Amino acid sequence: MTDAVQGGASAGGWSPERSAAGGHNPYLIAFVVSIATFMEVLDTTIANVSLRHIAGSLAVGIDESTYVITSYLVANAIVLSISGWLSTVIGRKRFYMICVATFTFASLLCGFAWNLESLVLFRILQGLGGGGMATSEQAILADSFPPHKRGQAFAIYGVAVVVAPVIGPTLGGWITDTYTWHWVFLINVPMGLLSLSLVGTLVKEPSGAQEERERLLSRGLRVDYIGFLLVAIGLGSLEFVLDEGQRNDWFGSNMIIVFAVLAVVSLVALIPWELTREDPIVDLRLLGRRQFAACFLVMLGTGAVLISTTQLLPQLLQTELNYTAMLAGLALSPGGIATLVLMPVVGRLVSTVQPKYLIMLGAAIVALSMWHLTGLTGDITYGYAALSRIFLALGLPFLFLPVTTASYDGVPPDKTNQASALINVARNIGGSMGVALAQTVLAQRQQFHQSRLIEHAAPSDIGYQQTIDAMTRYFQAQGSNASDAASQALAWIGRTLQQQVDLLAYIDVFWTLAIIAVLMIPTAAVLRPIKLGGSARGH
Repeated sequence: MTDAVQGGASAGGWSPERSAAGGHNPYLIAFVVSIATFMEVLDTTIANVSLRHIAGSLAVGIDESTYVITSYLVANAIVLSISGWLSTVIGRKRFYMICVATFTFASLLCGFAWNLESLVLFRILQGLGGGGMATSEQAILADSFPPHKRGQAFAIYGVAVVVAPVIGPTLGGWITDTYTWHWVFLINVPMGLLSLSLVGTLVKEPSGAQEERERLLSRGLRVDYIGFLLVAIGLGSLEFVLDEGQRNDWFGSNMIIVFAVLAVVSLVALIPWELTREDPIVDLRLLGRRQFAACFLVMLGTGAVLISTTQLLPQLLQTELNYTAMLAGLALSPGGIATLVLMPVVGRLVSTVQPKYLIMLGAAIVALSMWHLTGLTGDITYGYAALSRIFLALGLPFLFLPVTTASYDGVPPDKTNQASALINVARNIGGSMGVALAQTVLAQRQQFHQSRLIEHAAPSDIGYQQTIDAMTRYFQAQGSNASDAASQALAWIGRTLQQQVDLLAYIDVFWTLAIIAVLMIPTAAVLRPIKLGGSARGH
């Protein structure tokens, strides 16, 4: 199918009768489905700051407590990749409500977990429920709005996806400090019940999705068990490697090697298998379309920068500048407000400006924000940290909204479930890759800079001798005797050296993320023009 025909199929396939809004205001539907999105995305970050409390409460080590995060992400990735197929087979609205109900019930169980094993088990169940929500939500939005208004719809949805990870650490820190870590999970219960009630009342199954389901079932339901197994093993193993690699010395660990081999073998085998299936569980043919493939790659990069910086900046502020968890989270909050304000603006621009230009602008802003952070010093203020996040937040709407909108261009209505699944896989896997890359670069560059700086901390070095003398005199002036002052001077040099090592390593990480953002610019340039505004109204 040519690009022109694809575009026509996409634009012409929508009609008010096929809408998921069911006669209701589509903007109300966008708000309703965003409730569960916000809840699910929030849960990927809110538990991070509570790990120490969870470890202490359940009498386990910090390393063991990280399985609370890893188990959720692995289960989430597995279901996310096949959720497009499940949504088509079960029915989009029905599958969505099953996912919300599962997530809500699992959150309740997590809140009452009595040991680490039970908490990890319930987090797996929670991840299975959460993984299916995003795909159905985006497909419902795509079917509720005509193509020329999808940008505004995804602006509402985008607020939940971009803002939730920002406020997650702050909210999680406040809840944990004020109450207990159990409430980090229990707050999902009322939100989940509200979402179920509103979706059940307001959303309807689109006729296009219903027709595709009937077509599949009329031929007899053929489940691609091998495809499911390859996806589950491949993405589950990849997620485990990315999340646990740095903690386990990467390929110095036999466990990481085993999971890495499983990931590579399964994902490579998945390609020819799925391409030769009539009803594949993951429609990899979509990645053969220039438009969709470019959007997939840009979303990978967007997820990498967004999620890695959301983890990296609070970590930097807490370890190097002694911020509390809540204060470090608050440093990200102004960025969330900036995104909140800009999302509706970009949502309107998507209807009048070609997505490729908006994406290139967004990538350039993100690259400049990462470059700004390479000016990091040991005495940065709260204002510098907050401003750097605002700078980044200004670029994210120009990436997220046009990418999401352009990814559906040329995709037939009966493939929106599969398209939504793959785009969300890109965001999640990109986020995990970004975090893994950032932590690996940080650790390796710390070792590099320490080996270089320590060369100058030798008794034979003139600068070192002068610093020792100056600091010894300083501590003597503060009332210490000569012996104590000399020891204090050595300790001060050690602390200062370590701080410089850490800051230089963080700067290298931000350079790496800047390069990723720059690479998104030529990737976006290959996107073809899509029909905008009035030209789309005729379909």
